[in-house]
Parts: sequence; structure tokens; C-alpha cells
Amino acid sequence: MEEKKKKGRPRKIESPEQLHEIFKAYKKYVKENPRYKYTLSHRTGDMVPEPLECPLTMEGFEVYCWQKFDLSVNHYFDNQKNAYEDFCTICTHIRREIRNDQISGGMVGQYNASITQRLNNLKEQVENTNIEQPLFNLNEFKDNDSDKENL
Repeated sequence: MEEKKKKGRPRKIESPEQLHEIFKAYKKYVKENPRYKYTLSHRTGDMVPEPLECPLTMEGFEVYCWQKFDLSVNHYFDNQKNAYEDFCTICTHIRREIRNDQISGGMVGQYNASITQRLNNLKEQVENTNIEQPLFNLNEFKDNDSDKENL
């Protein structure tokens, strides 16, 4: 059998395993580089940095790939025209791992729960329906009018 001749420019990420390795490097980078919130120490009066763990995000992963490796990964995840079908499994795994980090972090109070809910479409939706009811029963007035006519 003949091999299919590939069209277009060569991929910068050659295998799903390579994408997984890049994602593991992103996770390590995010977890080892916290953001800092500065709070006032009541004891000393100084501003004290409080490290905050950053959540994993798809946007963060895309930015990381661009800055560290000069590549865009969105087409691997979008899989337009099934050109990256061999990456579907690892892309699904990466999305789920990011989502799990956000949800579990929101549940334990590590991340803002309401933002986590919105990002992952977990917010409760309440449906309000208004049923209009008349203030007066108009049939009662009609009955009273007919009684007057009989007098």
C-alpha cells in the first residue's frame, strides 16, 4: 500500500505523546509559579505576599505553548477537517484534566467558586414563570347585572 502524501506544512508537534509532554510541562510551570496577593500584616504593618496557586486553563496552556515553543495548539484541539484526528484522545484528556483542576479547586475554596462554575457551565439555572391571574372574577359581575334586570 502506498502512504498518503500529506498536504500543507509539517506539524510542529509530531505526536500525541509530544503534546502530552508539553502539557505536563505546563502543569509543572503553573503549579510551581504561584501568583501573589499582598495583605497587610497586623503585627508588623508590612505588606506580606501570600502565594496563591493558579488554576490550569485552556487559555493559559495556549499562551504557554506560544511563549515557550512558538506554536499555536488551537488547531490540534479544533481538529478542523479531521486533520489532527490522532490527537483527539490526548486533547480530550487535557481538557478534562484542566476542567477537573478548576472544579475541584472551586469546590474546596482554592479558586473562586462562582467563576469556576461559569467557566465550566455548572451554574444552576432557575426558570421563573409568571402566570397572570385576574384580580376580580368578571363572571360574578355579569351574574349581578342580570339579577338587577329581573327586579
